[in-house]
Amino acid sequence: MTEPFLPFARPAISEAAIEEVVATLRSGWITTGPRVQKFEDMLTEYHGGRRALALTSATAGLHLALLALELEEGDEVITTPLTFAATLNTIVLAGGTPVLVDIVPQTLNMDIAQLEAAITPRTRAIMPVHYAGLPVDLDPLYAIAKKHSLRVIEDCAHAIGAEYNGKKLGSFGDIQVMSFHPNKNMTTGEGGAVITDDADIINKIERLRFHGIDRNAFNRFAKGGSQQYDIAYPGFKYNMMDIQAALGIHQLPELDGFIKRRAELVQNYLAAFAGWKEFILPQAPLYSHRPAWHLFTPRLTPDCPFDRDGFINAMKAENIGIGLHYQSTHTFSWYANEYGWQPTDFMNSLAAGNHIVSLPLFPTMTEAEQNRVIKTLEKLFKKA
Repeated sequence: MTEPFLPFARPAISEAAIEEVVATLRSGWITTGPRVQKFEDMLTEYHGGRRALALTSATAGLHLALLALELEEGDEVITTPLTFAATLNTIVLAGGTPVLVDIVPQTLNMDIAQLEAAITPRTRAIMPVHYAGLPVDLDPLYAIAKKHSLRVIEDCAHAIGAEYNGKKLGSFGDIQVMSFHPNKNMTTGEGGAVITDDADIINKIERLRFHGIDRNAFNRFAKGGSQQYDIAYPGFKYNMMDIQAALGIHQLPELDGFIKRRAELVQNYLAAFAGWKEFILPQAPLYSHRPAWHLFTPRLTPDCPFDRDGFINAMKAENIGIGLHYQSTHTFSWYANEYGWQPTDFMNSLAAGNHIVSLPLFPTMTEAEQNRVIKTLEKLFKKA
């Protein structure tokens, strides 16, 4: 009997969250309204009182955070090549120029030792990515940013709930952007948020996320609202809906439990694959941290009997889904042509991007499902 397909990620949606969505639909208010406000308040509290602004996606959050910095042509934003394309895309769409710093092979995060050498007189911001939910070493990064008077926008798309030196990402620092995509640690279907305590950034993003209007639709159309408004400047349609927030207000209280379960599953994988020559396993840095374990990303070695595509296809043939996070962005044609980047310019990211895979990992994953993944790998790699 063929086993059912096991995806590499699956959201954990409670009955209470489903009922909240139904109640939202029946309420007659399904766009930005009271549930978005409640979700934002909960996110603000979760991040130690720093303001949360809910949006349609983390991509929207990165875009608006960069626009709020009012980049000028030629301004540079430093980031990592090992990330989803949205990180670089939003820099370009906000009028900036991406500058890349290679990764550390052990953690797959930005190599802070190379960061300062990448700073020029045109640098405006640093955008680290907390890859797979593992926090970047932020103390030295912020020290460099402070020395050069640079803003920091942390791409926390993988990392809501992660901790650095005992503090949650988003509870300190400059600007953080979270993702609530279905494969992330918590979800609102689609969605994201910007977290900051910078009043000027908050003011700009509040307006930019909804056409540049100086008040939201809920305030205008509520009983005590006014239909009069002003356009502060041209804006976008990046506002979260109450339908999405209805999921979020139930997902957020479960987040730490989700992360705990992910960590348990990761420890099972690490124990099962210890000593395997076919994999380079994720490694922990020395600084104090709690990873969010958004992804579990071993890298295939020359001892693996498959290349990466062959491995993914072999697992698919066993009805097991495998993710690819990510091809190094400097190898994409548009970026290579626009900035003259060669594949060998960022060797660590190139090597990771060519060999990395994401094994199934999600909080509702059962022991039987994980054992199936492990047993399948033992079969493919001909383990005793």
